[in-house]
Amino acid sequence: MYSWEMLSFNIHDGFLEAIVRGNRSGLLTQADYNNLCQCETLDDIKMHLSATEYGPYLQNEPSPLHTTTIVEKCTLKLVDEYKHMLCQANEPLSTFLQYITYGHMIDNVVLIVTGTLHERDVNELLEKCHPLGMFDSIASLAVAQNMRELYRLVLVDTPLAPYFSECITSEDLDDMNIEIMRNTLYKAYLEDFYKFCAETRWCDG
Repeated sequence: MYSWEMLSFNIHDGFLEAIVRGNRSGLLTQADYNNLCQCETLDDIKMHLSATEYGPYLQNEPSPLHTTTIVEKCTLKLVDEYKHMLCQANEPLSTFLQYITYGHMIDNVVLIVTGTLHERDVNELLEKCHPLGMFDSIASLAVAQNMRELYRLVLVDTPLAPYFSECITSEDLDDMNIEIMRNTLYKAYLEDFYKFCAETRWCDG
């Protein structure tokens, strides 16, 4: 028997459910993967994907293709669909979707800081960052010399700020401290995400 909440389901969530079902129908099938395994060149892969929902993202790419281009365009499709769902979502789903990006933010922070430590070009590092983990001040990470500056100059206005309480020290950033920072941030993030899911009724298994 349906609960009273189901009577108003379509008002709040019907459109978003239709989007999710549409995205699901656009996933590659086992037959698609079997055909991809038989492709001999990257252009063959592009030709096969042109008949799928990945087609529009690859159609304007000139030959010869590179594997990085295919990965980039397929990731872009995922990001576009994710952002569209986030824009349409109400609470608590919108918060749940935002939590998903925090792990990518942490990875991007570590990538930029580690790359800067080893004197890599910032623009090159930004190109390697995951699109779901980008934020406005991410390029400024390169100027931070220690955890305290990293927090004060860059991360204080990001969703990661609450997770830095156990990381803020005046020690210089080096490979060991960066790895400690990564593990500490992930621990705090996952605990917070778990708490949110545990307190949200529709997240129950």
